[in-house]
Amino acid sequence: MFCFLLLFYFTVMRLTKPTLFTNIPVTCEEKDLPGDLFNQLMRDDPSTVNGAEVLMLGEMLTLPQNFGNIFLGETFSSYISVHNDSNQVVKDILVKADLQTSSQRLNLSASNAAVAELKPDCCIDDVIHHEVKEIGTHILVCAVSYTTQAGEKMYFRKFFKFQVLKPLDVKTKFYNAEVSTDEVFLEAQIQNMTTSPMFMEKVSLEPSIMYNVTELNSVSQAGECVSTFGSRAYLQPMDTRQYLYCLKPKNEFAEKAGIIKGVTVIGKLDIVWKTNLGERGRLQTSQLQRMAPGYGDVRLSLEAIPDTVNLEEPFHITCKITNCSERTMDLVLEMCNTNSIHWCGISGRQLGKLHPSSSLCLALTLLSSVQGLIWVLLTYKLTDTFLKRTYEYDDIAQVCVVSSAIKVES
Repeated sequence: MFCFLLLFYFTVMRLTKPTLFTNIPVTCEEKDLPGDLFNQLMRDDPSTVNGAEVLMLGEMLTLPQNFGNIFLGETFSSYISVHNDSNQVVKDILVKADLQTSSQRLNLSASNAAVAELKPDCCIDDVIHHEVKEIGTHILVCAVSYTTQAGEKMYFRKFFKFQVLKPLDVKTKFYNAEVSTDEVFLEAQIQNMTTSPMFMEKVSLEPSIMYNVTELNSVSQAGECVSTFGSRAYLQPMDTRQYLYCLKPKNEFAEKAGIIKGVTVIGKLDIVWKTNLGERGRLQTSQLQRMAPGYGDVRLSLEAIPDTVNLEEPFHITCKITNCSERTMDLVLEMCNTNSIHWCGISGRQLGKLHPSSSLCLALTLLSSVQGLIWVLLTYKLTDTFLKRTYEYDDIAQVCVVSSAIKVES
């Protein structure tokens, strides 16, 4: 609480939720001199919980004893009171409250109209609210102007400085899908930087117009979607929680460009939490961006491949070839056998012309002569007959090769 006296008492107080009272138990054993006196006093104390007097649990609320911490995303509320402490009637009283940050100055006054007069022992009260959106030093500037009975114009102001702290630490990582899509996975790591637990009410990703998003933070149990973090979404101080999202380009963008190139805007995270007795906070990150992976002139990806195949038995895969350049290509497919992978088909196959941003799918047949986890497409080459350029692809995918099952007849 701050006060300034001229003809007025000028009071500014922060409005916060109360906290639960914590008692300090004082006990002793029955054989000690006080006997059961201390325990009886605790049982009679109205602030303790019946049956848990020695656990420092309280059931009463206590008013805040200090200014407290203010975190980014919370709502700062303050009560401003101007009291006429003189025996004179003053006129044209104007109370203003501005919040000065490192980048801007905001007017928080509920009304900018002057009060005609203020009689002795009367007050002008105002409550201001502001959602804090910047970290660092904030200065609340409260000013009062008025006119005395003698017609003299008076003016004074008071400054109240406080710090806005960072409640959460948010880190993001992007992962590209290994299949032949432009899907991208976003991992968001959220850490509680405060000294009290948080109830994570909502953590969602608002995608840009280019993507559709799927949340991967729940599992299906007995026909119901259950959060992977359990029924109690509490985040303890300094704990970190990881959220995962899958973003897939919308059809109009995927069809228009063939593939998404360069830097793209993914979207922004929207985080809502509650602390203490339901104090709400909300943060939105800036637009998240990622650099789409480069595929060169020709992109080769797999549309379908089995997980497990039998030794020395043919299996089928489906490849997709996309022209990522700005020119038309005339492609020839070349295949060579290795010690482990053998192609079933004709090498030097003509694929025909492929226009920019166009794709074609190929169904290929292979067999493996070696057991184990085998890399596929180690000897896969594409040649553009127009420019005489050859494109080679290594380690496209893996397949597990097992021995054929032997049927035993009884």
